[in-house]
Amino acid sequence: MHRFVRPFICVLIAGGAVLSLNACGGSEAAEPAGADSGYVAGDGSIVVLPEAGRLPAPSLAGTTLTGGSFDLAQAKGEVVVLNVWASWCAPCRAEAADLEATWASFADDDVQFVGLNTRDSPRSAEAFVKRFKITYPSVVDTDGQLQLLFRDTLPPQAIPSTLLVDKQGRVAARALGIVSESSLRALIEPLLAEQP
Repeated sequence: MHRFVRPFICVLIAGGAVLSLNACGGSEAAEPAGADSGYVAGDGSIVVLPEAGRLPAPSLAGTTLTGGSFDLAQAKGEVVVLNVWASWCAPCRAEAADLEATWASFADDDVQFVGLNTRDSPRSAEAFVKRFKITYPSVVDTDGQLQLLFRDTLPPQAIPSTLLVDKQGRVAARALGIVSESSLRALIEPLLAEQP
């Protein structure tokens, strides 16, 4: 009988490993194959750069989920909050309401929110936007190439990640993982107070 126990235990261990790898997807549609390659879950860390240490944001331009266009260069003079997200990402679902609420609360200020929907299908991304009533635009980044543009500044090393670009078009801060309305306010308000 012992000769059957060892193979059974190996199968249980392998099965547990597979389950733990799939646990991040939540109960919604599974993420696309390879979608999490090279990415780690955010640890909640926030990096804020002093003005002297900021580098210009890359030239990010693309098509939005609604078929419009977005060009980061045209947002100079505004604080830009760029949130990297995907519909298959459970932490992205957890922070969606706070992002939308913060966007709405800064509607009368020089603040622009934009999503960067990465490694996702258009149909899933559109369903996410509808479900969470997101009103700010999201740029389509199907292959993850647009987020790689930030590799020389503060790279978004997790999904979700949130980058802040100051009024002069420089990358000023990064949050890895879920952001709250209060943490977003604490990042946005000092940047709004800066002179362009």
